[in-house]
Amino acid sequence: MPQPTALCVYCGSSNGKHPEYTEQARAFGAEMARRGIKLVYGGGNVGLMGTVADAVLAHGGTAIGVIPRQLVEREVAHRQLSELVVVDTMHQRKTRMYELSDAFVALPGGFGTMDEMFEMLTWAQLGLHRYPCAFLNVRGYYDRLRDMVDHMANEGFITPGQRESVWFGQDMTNLFDWMPTYQGERASHLVDKRIVDA
Repeated sequence: MPQPTALCVYCGSSNGKHPEYTEQARAFGAEMARRGIKLVYGGGNVGLMGTVADAVLAHGGTAIGVIPRQLVEREVAHRQLSELVVVDTMHQRKTRMYELSDAFVALPGGFGTMDEMFEMLTWAQLGLHRYPCAFLNVRGYYDRLRDMVDHMANEGFITPGQRESVWFGQDMTNLFDWMPTYQGERASHLVDKRIVDA
């Protein structure tokens, strides 16, 4: 596939305990803007989410946020974005972020980050999309998750192709270089075409 044009970034609504998380989020946003890749994210102005968006905007890039109305009302919405899409529910948020994106990357985050990223991995497994999915492993944050994914493959709950289709790494240049080489068919298995087209 070609270089993604719109990258969905999942990450924490907090900064975490180590400055490197924020530093890498800022550098990642700047690199996205430099490469002309639009940011699609959860629309917040807090934590690593806000840091990535601010960096994209500061370097002349495009940042699109998708946020549920209840979070706007709590005043956590980023008000300086290129576009802010307000939806009614979290399910609508995830669907709209998917519709706007052609690649998915998780920076460090908590339950929400895991929920969103694993839904995209599941959809790739089912053949519902053929977009790259990657974890930027800042400070080894995803080491244990990578080990768990290896364990899933070793125990026969995901195929070797599905394991190989998920990228884990610490170097964002390698990540951006990997995405255009992604082969989505390795992530999927045969499913009823009626499910895919539904």
